[in-house]
Amino acid sequence: MSSQWITINAQDGGQYGAYLALPPAGTGPGLVLFQEIFGVNAHIRAVADQYAQDGFVVLAPDVFWRDAPRVELGYSGPDYDRAIELMKAARPEQLAADIKTTVATLRARTEVDAAGGKVGTIGYCMGGRLAYIAAADPGVDAAVCYYGGGIHDQLQRSGSISCPIQFHYAEQDHAIPLDKVEQVRTAFAGKPAEVHVYPGATHGFNCWARGSYHPASAALAHGRSLQFLAQQLF
Repeated sequence: MSSQWITINAQDGGQYGAYLALPPAGTGPGLVLFQEIFGVNAHIRAVADQYAQDGFVVLAPDVFWRDAPRVELGYSGPDYDRAIELMKAARPEQLAADIKTTVATLRARTEVDAAGGKVGTIGYCMGGRLAYIAAADPGVDAAVCYYGGGIHDQLQRSGSISCPIQFHYAEQDHAIPLDKVEQVRTAFAGKPAEVHVYPGATHGFNCWARGSYHPASAALAHGRSLQFLAQQLF
């Protein structure tokens, strides 16, 4: 496996970085990985490497590049406060444009084209919402959303989503109560969608660098994500 940062030209004239991780075989389906609010930090890069080892060409864009290029934040104290500020400052229309550009960039790479050209997306927390938007707008081939904050407030987009989509939620998520999860489930009834809820888990259960890490849920969710993505992209 190899990895590097690449530069992508944004639609509005700027440039932003993205962490690219290639699988051991050198080629594979594409997977756009959207970060939590803490940047493309060591954990997100490790998740990219994890999915690259599983056979995907993974691209994790720097979402906050306009305000804090290549920022890497921790999970508490001033870093947490800064992450919230960056999330609130991000403009939805610019995020949507960057999503489309990132998906197109990955789809055009020879490593993805050689493996059939399919591209999926996966995201965590804020990134889960961005993966959801990617499913609705650029038309990826599959999407996986981990505890995506605000998805339940954008269910009008569900009618634009035709690709298979998978949702992972924590039973004890303070930010996404179970009644909101049921709204998502209802909106996607009859569609190629899966909604999984993890008993005893809280928000951020997949991140082994956080106190909310829940190993059993993270392992189960990763296995489900791999099975889902393998079925849709390989």
